[in-house]
Formats: sequence, structure tokens, C-alpha cells
Amino acid sequence: MAHTTQGGAGGTRSKPAEVGAAHVIARIIEALGIGTQSALARELGVSRGAISDAKSKNKVPAEWLLKLFRTHSLNPFWLETGHGAKFLREDTVRRTVRDAPAPEREPQYDYVPLVAARLSGGGGSAQTSDRVVEYYAFQRSWLRSKGSVDDMRLMRVTGESMSPTLDDEDIVLVDLSQNDIRVGKIYAVRMDDEIVVKRLERKPGKLVLVSDNRRFYEPQEIPLGDQSNVEVLGRVVWMSREIR
Repeated sequence: MAHTTQGGAGGTRSKPAEVGAAHVIARIIEALGIGTQSALARELGVSRGAISDAKSKNKVPAEWLLKLFRTHSLNPFWLETGHGAKFLREDTVRRTVRDAPAPEREPQYDYVPLVAARLSGGGGSAQTSDRVVEYYAFQRSWLRSKGSVDDMRLMRVTGESMSPTLDDEDIVLVDLSQNDIRVGKIYAVRMDDEIVVKRLERKPGKLVLVSDNRRFYEPQEIPLGDQSNVEVLGRVVWMSREIR
């Protein structure tokens, strides 16, 4: 996880964070010393229009921050807020691990973003933002056995419709590349302005969203010909729960 603290002894306050896509993009250009948005587009492997779209929509895709972290060790938190270390120096960490005696070596890790979007499990959450809140570290070999790290997102669950499998405030790992339906598996599904977490089943001409807490939540059937407002985002492949 990437964490940071602000302020210091004697109550010193940090200057207000300059947030928003335009500030993030300006920090990227400054840190890389590339000068123009066209050069940034080439660096990210996207069109120049994608940079302009990010600024107009005030949303920088999480994939860009992850790529810049891996390729240039840029700290995603600094990019988003202007606070903290500009570089995380992952290259130095990797070199230290490689050169250390075998007994002292640490596992190598990849970092997955926890986004602000919450998966509604009966709580009616409409938080769908892909803004990165923080990062969680996963052992690289394990994570790659599940899929590509670029397709992974962490989200919190709101509500208890998937209890006892998933409880309120659990964190789940969603693989966005797995949006082909496997009957009985758990998926993140966008419905109108809400993202829900459900098991998926099929009936002739229908998609069925099933809650594990069937005592209070009935299965929801959606006609297959009327799914313009429904999108299967990805499959839940892992979950984490705090002991309360």
C-alpha cells in the first residue's frame, strides 16, 4: 500500500494539493522533462486526443499512473496530489533485492490500485469513480497467476446482499479482462449509475443476478435484449476482510 502523512512538528501545514487532471498531466510532463502533450501521448502509447479528453473530463486513467510508476518510478500519489516523494525508486529497490544474499531477499511485488468506486451489495452505493485512493502490494508471482496486473482493480463492497461470502467493507480484487460470463462466478456489474457485485447465471433470453444472501435479496432477471444499461466489468478473483 502507498501511504503518506502531511504536516509536521509544531502544526506546520502543507500547501493545498493541486488536484485535477490538468495538474496531474502538468506534473507528469514536468517530471519526465518532455515539454509537450504530444510527447506525453507518445510516452503513454495513446493519441494526443486522449490527453485532451482526460483534461476535459477531469479524469486521468489509472492505467497511465501504473505505467508511469513501472517505467519511470513516478509516485502515483505525488502525481495525483503534488505531495510526497516524486519518485518511489522501484529500480533501486529491485537492484537492492537482486544483489542481496539469498536469505535476505524479499519477494517481488506489483501494485494494484484501490479505486474510489464501491460495489453495491445491497447498500445502494452509487460511487463509481475510478480515482485511485491508494495502492496495495501483491506478490508478483501470485498476481500474475491470476492475470495481468494492468487489468486488476481493488474495490470496496457496500452492503450485505452477498453475505456471508462478501460482507460490508470487504475489499475485492476484480479482473477487468474476465467479462465473459462463467455461471456461478462473482462479477462486478455496472447497472445504470450503480456498480453491483453479484453471482451471474443464465436463463433462456435472460441474465440473472444472484445474491448469496437469498433470505433478503431475490434474484434479479434482466432480459438479454434489454442490456444497454448493463455491463459486466470483470470477475472477482480474490477478497480481503478485516477482523472487527
